[in-house]
Amino acid sequence: MAFNSIPFLVFFPIVVLLYYAVPKKLKSYWLLIASYFFYMSWNAKYAILIALSTIITFFSGILIQKAQTVKGKKLVVAASFVSNISILVFFKYFAFLLKNLNAVLGLVHISPINNPFSFILPVGISFYTFQALSYTVDVYRGDVAATKNIVDYALFVSFFPQLVAGPIERSGALLSQIEKMKEKSLFDYKRFVTGFSMMLWGMFMKVVIADRISIFVDGVFGSLQAVGSVETLLGAFAFAFQIYCDFGGYSAIAIGAANVMGFTLCENFDAPYLSSSIAQFWRRWHISLSSWFRDYLYIPLGGNRKGKIRKYLNLFITFLVSGLWHGASWTYVLWGAIHGLYQIIGDLLKPVKKKVNEFFKTDTEAFSHKSMQIVVTFLLTSLAWVPFRAASISDTLRYFKCMFTRPDLWVLFNESLFSYGLNRTETSILLFSLMLLVAADFLKHFKKETVGEFLYRQNLWFRWGALIFLLLMCLVFGEYGVNFDSAKFIYFQF
Repeated sequence: MAFNSIPFLVFFPIVVLLYYAVPKKLKSYWLLIASYFFYMSWNAKYAILIALSTIITFFSGILIQKAQTVKGKKLVVAASFVSNISILVFFKYFAFLLKNLNAVLGLVHISPINNPFSFILPVGISFYTFQALSYTVDVYRGDVAATKNIVDYALFVSFFPQLVAGPIERSGALLSQIEKMKEKSLFDYKRFVTGFSMMLWGMFMKVVIADRISIFVDGVFGSLQAVGSVETLLGAFAFAFQIYCDFGGYSAIAIGAANVMGFTLCENFDAPYLSSSIAQFWRRWHISLSSWFRDYLYIPLGGNRKGKIRKYLNLFITFLVSGLWHGASWTYVLWGAIHGLYQIIGDLLKPVKKKVNEFFKTDTEAFSHKSMQIVVTFLLTSLAWVPFRAASISDTLRYFKCMFTRPDLWVLFNESLFSYGLNRTETSILLFSLMLLVAADFLKHFKKETVGEFLYRQNLWFRWGALIFLLLMCLVFGEYGVNFDSAKFIYFQF
């Protein structure tokens, strides 16, 4: 049941209305039922996996709190991690590992091993597994107390707005809100308006921008025999916006849906393409995942506490794991490696850039300097998205070869760019929509306000005029064009 589907448009109002209607002591039960129904709409049998992860981590928390020794607590944490990660590895990486093992066996002329299993990747398994495991660690560290209410905890793991693609919530934030549900007021007008506004804005990002620009991206990445430098560069830029609007749109809908029901989810995107460095980009992109890897992998590995070489090694390992988390493919590992190298090189160049700026008396706060940093950062992140989107390492290399060896500036003037699936009208709609996106990101960057918060502060006529405008854009232009297809959210596959 995707957010951009008719079933969800029926499902969500029913859930909200009954949520407000049922007695407070039954609200968590109702939301838990709704969350499992939502998840089972994808594949009912895989609800067993999320229930298993919930049970393991729930009782792990209780055992950790009851353990009398540090060694005992560590054993429980280890058991929780091994069991949950084993499930994740089996369902997400078994075929990948077997494929690579067979490649090695082929080198020594040993017959390949047949894969005895055939299954579809469970939707959102990486997200809810990480969310459940963070609870185990938080209890071990003493950041939260182990809950004794399995219904509240099961709802924390399976809360439907953020279940299949995040944000990855921490127990100290979302679980504490669930536990205090009985104390909440039934309806908050501000939350409802900001939440509904965020849902509409997220839908606009998804069905008007991401799904439309994906047509051009697919056309470029699928024509590597014919494309040149300009097309491949524009294709990389287009995919940068596609994945941002796709995943950012999902996060906006998730945050908005939770807000409508009185819950606050963590921010997941903060105008990432206005970042002035790669390090800043990762503080603004997929914030919940970035902070998860920082707190539960990078810092436990030693962080920056054991010298520069160890710091860089920890950074590189973290980004390699982050790449592999995104998918069972070497292209994702390459993407993670590129960003790891970006971080290391950026840190090494800091003293050099400082000396250069001092020598040339550069005003680092000037608009020109900031703008150049943003442009360079966007260019670097866009180039790194190529392996993320490409079907294989060989396609990645072929794509970069096309980008740097086939100059074709004339395509900017001969209208051949319209041959990749978007005609002049479609392109005009896309460019106008991207202007609205940039305006919203500038609002977030400079005013620290989301679209929902901004609209709530406006006069009634402006607020509802803007909401009606977004709704019409989604209804009219979200289904516009012969080649249009409302694709699944990209991050569902992770």
